[in-house]
Amino acid sequence: MEIGFSKQLETAINEIAKLPGIGKRTALRLALHILKMETHNVALLTESITALKEKICYCQKCHNISDTDICEICGNPKRNQLIICVVQDVRDVVAIENTNQFNGVYHVLGGVIAPMDGIGPQQLNLANLFNRVQNGNIAEVILALPATVDGDTTNFYIYKNIQAHVPIVTTIARGIGIGEELEYTDEVTLGRSILTRTDFDKNYIKRN
Repeated sequence: MEIGFSKQLETAINEIAKLPGIGKRTALRLALHILKMETHNVALLTESITALKEKICYCQKCHNISDTDICEICGNPKRNQLIICVVQDVRDVVAIENTNQFNGVYHVLGGVIAPMDGIGPQQLNLANLFNRVQNGNIAEVILALPATVDGDTTNFYIYKNIQAHVPIVTTIARGIGIGEELEYTDEVTLGRSILTRTDFDKNYIKRN
């Protein structure tokens, strides 16, 4: 979008439009809104964005985003450290936490195995997961990945690598529609899926 009367506004619009889901018209509205904001509020916004990039890190244990080396969930003594819920990305952690139905810990893969996109096991946070299971006396691993072909492929790959080291491997109940992402699932349905999770070996293996 070209703004003939202001190069500064045009630059701001073009940069904002690079964000996912933001078109040029929305970028224009946001830029004009920022222009109307008080100077100190704009400063707070820019400082928070800078801090987001410079100060946030990834938990060394589960790969969730964190302000410290170990995230608040992994470091919380009230959480059940023996139950690991495996998710695709940080958005899924937020979605499950919002249900208030899970008191274990997480492991964020950073994606799913997708051969068509050139994503293999080596590109995901799988090695750390396998180490956690093999060395941590884990009681249960919940596979909470998308109900897609790539999600199922990743589920099966993880199951084959951990089945000898953990007594229970479950998957969330299929109240989640096929092809749906967890972040778009309503909290009630997602919460029930966590509570009514099913044995991976008895359900998924036979189905496939």
